[in-house]
Amino acid sequence: MLVRPALLPAWPPSPRDLFGREGPLVLEIGFGDGRFTLELAQAHPDWLILGAEVSAASVLRAYKKMRRHGVEKVRLYHGEGPFALRNLVPAGGLEAVIVNFPDPWPKKRHQERRLLQEGFFRKLSTRLREGGSLLLTTDHEGYFRFALEEAAKTGLYRVEVKPPPEAHLRTKYALKWREAGRPFFHAVFTKVGEDPHPWPPLRRYAVAHALLEGNLPEALELGKTPVPLSGGVAVFLETAKGEKGFYVLTHVEEEDLTQDLLLEVRPSAHGVYAGVSRFGSPLITEGVKGAVRALVERLEALGLRVVQDHT
Repeated sequence: MLVRPALLPAWPPSPRDLFGREGPLVLEIGFGDGRFTLELAQAHPDWLILGAEVSAASVLRAYKKMRRHGVEKVRLYHGEGPFALRNLVPAGGLEAVIVNFPDPWPKKRHQERRLLQEGFFRKLSTRLREGGSLLLTTDHEGYFRFALEEAAKTGLYRVEVKPPPEAHLRTKYALKWREAGRPFFHAVFTKVGEDPHPWPPLRRYAVAHALLEGNLPEALELGKTPVPLSGGVAVFLETAKGEKGFYVLTHVEEEDLTQDLLLEVRPSAHGVYAGVSRFGSPLITEGVKGAVRALVERLEALGLRVVQDHT
């Protein structure tokens, strides 16, 4: 029921790979505590529902809710909705996307963080089937108007503004805002065209490490200065020395994906190993490889020499 992208043999998986059968695939972005997700699954037993949520606590609550009610055709992903859309959904394979009460990022300087921007609508068009749609419900009129304008820029959607379905008003936030007397806004964005630029899944790699010749340094001072990467950034947060070498807690941000992972610097049978630890089964992406390259460069500055490079 919980989706572990690192364990999937291929991206994107087919509905049969992910759910064990075929059926209309629906993505819910930001499912909160899962009460709407549960009701959706019970109302549409033929649907295959994939949920994405950034809050770990909410994912756990939703997972327990699905288990308690015996719902087996919902898959929950802990992470950003655009990552799930890009890597877990086949091109043209999506029936609908549901976005209930997204974070409106009301301050002007934060509006670039809003989900429903022109770029998102363009990418979404590559995943929706012909006639597929995105359903938006919100209490924030400013964000609602913003989403309408951003979708209109693409020319890829027919937009209908209508009263929200009653089921969409039984989410955690809908109940809260209804009690406060707030108005609600709802729109259906139906795909009528497709962006010509493909949006392939994120590329994954098998390894990210290097072997170096030289002596393991007595100390490894990396600092917390951000390391620019192609399409992202890495930060060496903390370095700890153990019996066998150094462990480096590393933060990597790239498009729609943020990971905290361990890098290692330790002796091996073939020299000094510098690379990704197996702890936590991180996704080996271009950003992770870039972080390892930056670590190797720091070691080279200390006098070590690369003899084998897989970064």
